[in-house]
Amino acid sequence: QVQLVESGGGLVQAGGSLRLSCAASGRTFSIYAMGWFRQAPGKEREFVAAIRWSGSTTYYADSVEARFTISRDNAKNTVYLQMNSLKPEDTAVYYCAGKRGSVGVMSVARYDYWGQGTQVTVSS
Repeated sequence: QVQLVESGGGLVQAGGSLRLSCAASGRTFSIYAMGWFRQAPGKEREFVAAIRWSGSTTYYADSVEARFTISRDNAKNTVYLQMNSLKPEDTAVYYCAGKRGSVGVMSVARYDYWGQGTQVTVSS
């Protein structure tokens, strides 16, 4: 099993920045990719960004590309999501997730491990 713990959420004004962190523990050698997802009230959970555990391949949702950056520190077993130029529509609970297989890196259903989520609120 893999345990994931997010941190770094909070309240920020529109145009501001936040950095989310996700610390992984347990059987991290089984991870193929790590992703960030978000879920706003009344909406389905959606893909935000993902990164392969080895190598440098990254993936982004169109709505966040050029504003958000995903990165990782393998020595710390930690994945980060740097969020810049935040907008009120970015308000959601953000979840860190890990997957074992290579298929469906942008698919909620393909992820095997989930964190508890961290709230991000962007005020206008």
